[in-house]
Amino acid sequence: MNGISAAPLGKLLTVGEVAERSGLAVSALHFYETKGLISSIRSRGNQRRYGRDVLRRLGIIKVAQRVGIPLSEIQAAFQSLPQGRTPTVADWQTLSARWKDDLDARISRLSLLRDRLTGCIGCGCLSIESCPLRNPCDRLGKEGPGARLLETENELDV
Repeated sequence: MNGISAAPLGKLLTVGEVAERSGLAVSALHFYETKGLISSIRSRGNQRRYGRDVLRRLGIIKVAQRVGIPLSEIQAAFQSLPQGRTPTVADWQTLSARWKDDLDARISRLSLLRDRLTGCIGCGCLSIESCPLRNPCDRLGKEGPGARLLETENELDV
């Protein structure tokens, strides 16, 4: 976790200062550190100290989470960035471009769900052969008799 270059401790931020400036709980900072999203060094008194670049990284984490990017994907994206350097505009453009296609796909799936929701509520799940969400186009009927309806990741794929 010693990813910050040797800088005088006076120029580094305490965990409390980072929490106050980022609006995150100290426990969240510790969690992000255990996940490798941010790093700190230890003072002589074994207290965490952060470089100022951590504030930009935390900003990116918060924005990415707000649009639904999982922490595992944020972590993978951060691996392309050097620790100890403030992410640049170019870095952000690279990261956001990676996430754009995924976001577009999720928006399409949510739009499809929204558009089919009225029909689903209208059927009340009493008409399983015509439910637009649980059994679009009577997909299950075409597979033959018997129970086989399971939740799957691609359930909405038609």
